[in-house]
Amino acid sequence: MRLLALKVDVDTLRGTREGVPALVESLRAEQAQATFLFSLGPDHTGRALKRVFRPGFLGKVKRTSVLEHYGLRTLLYGTLLPGPDIGLETAPTLRAVAAAGFEVGIHTWDHTAWQDNLHRRPPAWGRTQLRLACERFKEIFGEAPHVHGAAGWQMTEDALRWLDEQQFKWASDGRGRGPFRPMLGDHPARCLQLPTTLPTLDELIGLEGVDVSTVASTLLALTQDEPPQGHVFTLHAELEGQRLRPVFQELLRGWKAQGYQLVSLAQLASAVESDPLPSCPLIQGSLPGRSGTLALQGTAR
Repeated sequence: MRLLALKVDVDTLRGTREGVPALVESLRAEQAQATFLFSLGPDHTGRALKRVFRPGFLGKVKRTSVLEHYGLRTLLYGTLLPGPDIGLETAPTLRAVAAAGFEVGIHTWDHTAWQDNLHRRPPAWGRTQLRLACERFKEIFGEAPHVHGAAGWQMTEDALRWLDEQQFKWASDGRGRGPFRPMLGDHPARCLQLPTTLPTLDELIGLEGVDVSTVASTLLALTQDEPPQGHVFTLHAELEGQRLRPVFQELLRGWKAQGYQLVSLAQLASAVESDPLPSCPLIQGSLPGRSGTLALQGTAR
């Protein structure tokens, strides 16, 4: 059976309010499953503009029309405008996603803070961010979260240890080749990693002549061959849930035509958990179309 898990990262207040309901509608129309990972604290998207000096950042902004996708108001949150509390302001929307039958989990507390500071601050800072997100999740859904997907694919070994301590069942915190157990020192973690295996739309658009009209066919060409243990595709409520929604709908139809069952991370985890999985470290590296470094699946030990 061909499995392709859909992982929805929700970064902003606007993405939660507008993109999430639109994606739920698109997914239900195609009888597709997905995992929604929410940002649950303040929206400080405007603070991300300080990445202007990071190699590749300006090119990405130009290629992917950040202002068009995110809107001016969102790009001012945390700078000229106070950052709204996403979890408090959109709790009914978040609960409606779970009520519609979709898996829900944690993306982050403060997306911009996690992405920019995780590797600069002491481990206690990251644990506090995770704890705040878990507490808010429990307030909204009435139960502890079991799935995590790191903001910006930024992850540390200490944060991985925290997921084990809090008994998370699976996570999608980095990029890689397929399911694995991340190494914590000299032993593998209990929390299964299901890394993103495919490039995102914003990584493809603007590179090697790919544009909005051709990005779906470009991505579908990468999924023609059946992967041994399934694919994971990360989409964003701010992109595929809004202006790139027609592209996402084209992808859903294309993947179904290729014979894929479109599933949640939970369903993919259930399908592979009894397989002999490699133990690999999470390492820092870079990918085409993505500025900065991110967590990658290392070589199996």
